[in-house]
Order: sequence, then structure tokens, then C-alpha cells
Amino acid sequence: MIPAQRRELLLRELRGTGVLSVKELCDILGVSHMTVRRDIMTLEEEGRVRSVPGGVELASQVRSEPSYLDKSRVDLDEKRAMAQAAAALVEDGHTIYLDAGTTLGHLVPSLWGVTGLTVITNDLTTAASLSDHPDLSLYFVGGQIDRENRSAVGDMAAETVAEFNIDVAFMSTSSWDIGRGSTTPSRSKVAVKRAAMAAASSSVLVAGADKYGAFGTFKVAALESFSMVITDDRLAESSVRAIQEVGVSLEIVIPQSASDEVARLDPTV
Repeated sequence: MIPAQRRELLLRELRGTGVLSVKELCDILGVSHMTVRRDIMTLEEEGRVRSVPGGVELASQVRSEPSYLDKSRVDLDEKRAMAQAAAALVEDGHTIYLDAGTTLGHLVPSLWGVTGLTVITNDLTTAASLSDHPDLSLYFVGGQIDRENRSAVGDMAAETVAEFNIDVAFMSTSSWDIGRGSTTPSRSKVAVKRAAMAAASSSVLVAGADKYGAFGTFKVAALESFSMVITDDRLAESSVRAIQEVGVSLEIVIPQSASDEVARLDPTV
């Protein structure tokens, strides 16, 4: 059986079960652990599967997003850690773009110590939170309001963003992987996201590992289009290697609660 046939068989087996362990695939395909791992990596690069601890699952399509309120209640430790890593990239006098999303909303408290900052955002909650900043030029991107996600979207928002010269655009996403890049189920979000990236000297994707391996109907940008990706430590090691091999700078953060647990178990940490 040639590699292409073997990978198609792997996919066919996954369609029947949804998820399989590496050991199960070795038995089904009659090949070594290393061969299965190589096949998984190839299929993951094509955006067809997603690595999970000890195995692999089919990539899933995101057809809609949770509401802003629902998203604001989950993965708080991971979001804070990613936002802290993003904030470390912001310098005095910078012009930055903050994309809509609850993860980037956690970046707001870190901006209060930055001087001479200009912030452009399409996120209603972020704009409201920064409105009392004593040393900040704040621009809210107008346009059609997406009520569920509390953000401005569409061509009018994109046209406004395109008027700026941005140092760093911090971008969010509902789904991402090495094969399809950053994607979204909402066409109205694409134009403003692309406009922010086009206007920026560097673009940083800030995205939880739980969103990796999923994909939306509409493509925003290839993963290689981002200067850096910031994610959390739930990303599978095989996915980490695949992303690094295509030359994407990757920063993996460890949520504070996890760090505290390590320190508690090992006082030398």
C-alpha cells in the first residue's frame, strides 16, 4: 500500500469513529508507530486531522460561534496567560489593533502602564474598558454591529482600519490550523481582519489550543502570514513541531494556575 492509499484508509477509519489512538491505527494499517505519526503529521498539515494526546481525530468545521458572554466564561487562565504574553510586545508610543474577542479583552489591564499608546479596536467591550485610560488615543472602528460578538464587522469597518499605520495587530480567531490558517464561519468578519493585518507592520495571532484543528467556511489568512502565534500548552507536540517546521514563530504559554500547581508539588520550581 502506497502512502497516499494508507492515509485515505486512515481517514476512512476516522470517519467511522471520530477519533483513534496511534496504537489502534498501527494495528489497523499494519505499520509502525513512526509511520503512523508521519501520516498524521502529513494529514494535519493538509488540515484534514487534528492531533490529540495519544492519537488523532478528524478536523471539525465550525459553523457558528458561541456568544461573547459564553466565551467570556471559559478558559480564563489560558486567556490571561496568552494576553500577558501579547502585552509584552506592546511598547510606549505604539499604535496597535485589538481584534474582537474575549482573549484579547484580557490584554486591556496590561495597557494601563503603557504611555503614548494608540489603540484601534472593533470590540465594543474593549473600547468601553479603555475609554477611561488617562494616556491613550482610542479609535473604535465603526460599521455593522455583530450583537452576539459585540463587535463591528463588514466593509465599513475594514475601510476605517485601512486608514491607519499599525505597529502590531493582535488578531483573534474561532478556528485555526497549519493547513487552512485562520478561518471563521462569519463572512462579515473577514474584511476587517484582513484590513488590520494589511495595515500592520506585524500581526500576532492569539488563539487557544482548543481552537486548533477546527476550521470555518471562510479563510482569513495563512498561518505563515502572522509574525507570531501565541497559544497555550494544550497544543499537541506534533502540532507544535509541524507549525515550527513551516517557519512560524510560536510562543506557548503556561496558565498561571498550572504553574502554581507545579510549584506546589516541587518547591524547587
